[in-house]
Amino acid sequence: MDYNIKFDSNVQSVKHAVLREVAKLAFSNRLYDDYDKLPEEIMPGPKPTMRCCNYKEQAILKERVKIACGGDFRNPNILEVIKSACDECPLGGYTVTNACRGCIAHKCQTVCPKNTIHIDPITHTAKIDKTNCVNCGMCAKACPYSAILDMKRPCEMACKVGAISIDKDGASEINEKKCIRCGACAYQCPFGAIMDKSYMIDVIEMLKRAKKDKNYRVGVIVAPSIAGQFENVRLTQVVSGILELGFTSVIEAAKGADMVAIDESDELLEKGFLTSSCCPAFVRYIQVHKPSIADHVSHNLSPQAAIARFIKQKDPELHLVFVGPCIAKKMECQLPEVNKYVDVALTFEELLAMFAAQEVDLAAQPDGLLSGASYFGRIFARCGGLSEAVAQAIKEKGRDDFMLRPVAVDGMEAVKDVVAKVVSKKADFNFIEGMACSGGCIGGPAMINHEMRDKMMVEKLARTGHSTINGSLNDID
Repeated sequence: MDYNIKFDSNVQSVKHAVLREVAKLAFSNRLYDDYDKLPEEIMPGPKPTMRCCNYKEQAILKERVKIACGGDFRNPNILEVIKSACDECPLGGYTVTNACRGCIAHKCQTVCPKNTIHIDPITHTAKIDKTNCVNCGMCAKACPYSAILDMKRPCEMACKVGAISIDKDGASEINEKKCIRCGACAYQCPFGAIMDKSYMIDVIEMLKRAKKDKNYRVGVIVAPSIAGQFENVRLTQVVSGILELGFTSVIEAAKGADMVAIDESDELLEKGFLTSSCCPAFVRYIQVHKPSIADHVSHNLSPQAAIARFIKQKDPELHLVFVGPCIAKKMECQLPEVNKYVDVALTFEELLAMFAAQEVDLAAQPDGLLSGASYFGRIFARCGGLSEAVAQAIKEKGRDDFMLRPVAVDGMEAVKDVVAKVVSKKADFNFIEGMACSGGCIGGPAMINHEMRDKMMVEKLARTGHSTINGSLNDID
């Protein structure tokens, strides 16, 4: 089935092929019988490869298949490094480029505190002895030609919390104690050497059981950032496509966002200062890296967990699966306070793979129904949406006496700057909306594509919702 999907890169195309073939075999009960044949099905026969040989490519594909089947259960992290695929990046650190003019000043050599810079006697260009270099950067600052650059790997540059390092074999490794599970490293790796574990097989097994047992039901909570992910079809057709896979209901996470907007505004009014709890990577950043301000994090559940709790209270036997653009949500669903409401989290990439595996023709689907969240709940998908929703909730409470001074930040660099102001007690705001991904959820690492139109599609979807938060909550079954 051709969905006319425009992937951001060939890495995503390869990942999709792996997930699709794993889903096919899982749906047909052939996964473990034909497990070893999967790489051949994904990339049959000898063909040009970016690796040293086709055999290595096949070996790497086997590792991708393992991660698509759940990965290493001994590793608590959602992200795994495929070390055999991580072999084409420079080791990193400061490197002398061919812009070096071999000048006679040699300022780079004189400022080096470890005497690691030597001058080639023939070319007169500088060379760095990596065995003793401490990557202080003094040489780069001293060079008049800017010929010395800090050559970091893409994954290292993407990780803003210093969780990526290089192991003794030259492969990247993730520091479990520092990682916030944002998935930026996985998205930015040009070789696809870092992947998020997939729990898609668990969901497929749930759907297969539901097909046999009418009393076993599985519902989906879908993030509002799904708007615009599937081209040439309406979102309401995607809803029907989800039902065709075997799910019994589709609920908007934006309904939970309406609940969170009310609850976080209550907590803010009570405490006077608050940081949001909606982005699990942002919350983990504060818990792990800035624990001194952890008490400021909202004690409310995230939107997916809030709506799941509401549903479970009414229908305890319904199993729930979250689908969104976020890798960190897979971590969040394993937390005890969330896992009792949400069974597992999938990404849009995995949903697409399931559609492809079952050959669900989205364009042929009738229009399904959305659960009717508010404008404010749906704009949680983009940066600034939560702040607007909290402001609206305060307005609907009639609390004109409270002056909301929000700051909405997206991307970990901006998040770190704002959090630093809180730590140093220099904050001139009383509410932080923190989003680990650039642009908010619409910039999530598991979005099928990251075009600006996704922000416009979210806005378009939002404008079809209730005009007030209370209007949405009064219209909830």
